[in-house]
Amino acid sequence: MKAIYMETQGAPEVLKFGEQPDPVAGPGMVVCDVHTASVNAADWKVRAGGYEGGPIETFPYILGRDFSGVVSAVGEGADLAVGDEVFGVLDVGQEGAYAEKVAVKSSILARKPAGLSHVDAAAIALTGLTAKISIEDTIKLQPGETILIQGGAGGVASMAIQIAKHIGAKVITTASPSNHAYLLGLGADEVIDYNSVDFTTVLSDIDAVFETAGEDVAMRSFAVLRPGGRAAFIASGPQAPTPPRDDVDSLRPAVGRDRPHLQRVLDLLAAGAIKVPEVTVYPLSEAVAAHRVSEARHLKGKLVFQVR
Repeated sequence: MKAIYMETQGAPEVLKFGEQPDPVAGPGMVVCDVHTASVNAADWKVRAGGYEGGPIETFPYILGRDFSGVVSAVGEGADLAVGDEVFGVLDVGQEGAYAEKVAVKSSILARKPAGLSHVDAAAIALTGLTAKISIEDTIKLQPGETILIQGGAGGVASMAIQIAKHIGAKVITTASPSNHAYLLGLGADEVIDYNSVDFTTVLSDIDAVFETAGEDVAMRSFAVLRPGGRAAFIASGPQAPTPPRDDVDSLRPAVGRDRPHLQRVLDLLAAGAIKVPEVTVYPLSEAVAAHRVSEARHLKGKLVFQVR
């Protein structure tokens, strides 16, 4: 199969496009012909060697955590059939979606609705799962509360804005001016230009923060919370940061992989509560260019590889 792989960690140029061995479906697993795979911040962090897993021990290594495709082989005990159109996120600790084929546990995949394209399915897989678990299950956002979503134009944050509005919360987000109209269109009540405004000087008494930007934004976010407020972090490493005050909660969402959570994302989509973020499509062979864009952290929506 064709795949994007690397033989060492480092800059985007370590990504190579070439042949790798086809995967095999073990017990309870299926092999899927990958049609699309999405690009996530975790991908370039792993590639660069700075993510939670640290150095990779076995090469060549294929990145990629979520995809959409068609089942082409079935292992013993798997609950899907050859020809099923599916999408989902690989199991915790597993990667390999930057390829024409991937082997994955069948029970964590969801069937792709016929009216949802492979591109859009890949775009909502990990983003939808992360946003849903962060907003509903971790922060436990309630109607009438106010939430600050940092870095609103990114894929996960774009989904989180919509889920928060569906719950009935007031949503404030941060973004550069070029993305303000996009985020207001997703339902944000207020957008702050992080280039010209220090959000800590204009916000206070916030019920919850969802932090997707990382760096110093994470620690500064605690300042705007009300006493008893809570903040969830997905861009600050494997552990939630220690808050500089003792009257707020610092949370790290546990983004498990399972079919019911993916189905919940599909239900929100079908109900019109959320829509697919803006998507930019790259051929799989242009992974280096896609990683450069993702690593610059100023993209809007999602980057998706067209594999087939």
